[in-house]
Amino acid sequence: QVRLVESGGGSVQAGGSLRLSCTFSGYTYTNMGWFRQAPGKEREGVASIYAPGRFIYNVEYADSVKGRFTISRDNAKNTLYLQMNSLKPEDTAMYYCAARSGARATTLDKNEYNYWGQGTQVTVSS
Repeated sequence: QVRLVESGGGSVQAGGSLRLSCTFSGYTYTNMGWFRQAPGKEREGVASIYAPGRFIYNVEYADSVKGRFTISRDNAKNTLYLQMNSLKPEDTAMYYCAARSGARATTLDKNEYNYWGQGTQVTVSS
């Protein structure tokens, strides 16, 4: 059974940091990503990682988070991470973990992902 569970969200002041975690089970996903959705806005891709095996092959970031966010994955723990530094009020959103099987690349297109977690809220105050 496919299952993705996010954690680590919370409230932080601008300039602060948070680390999101997503534990996954049910399958070995070659491509996983983080997405976010602010009220009244479409869900957007934040970061994606392609890791078919032990070594990371490729990562991709949205321009808005480059240099501030880092996506990583620990296969031994079945956990995906998103380290978020230098947070800004515009980073406030519900953050979702997503996965797809059989992929051979990264993508920030939400329509390409098959499986989703329930989300974790991140709020950044100025």
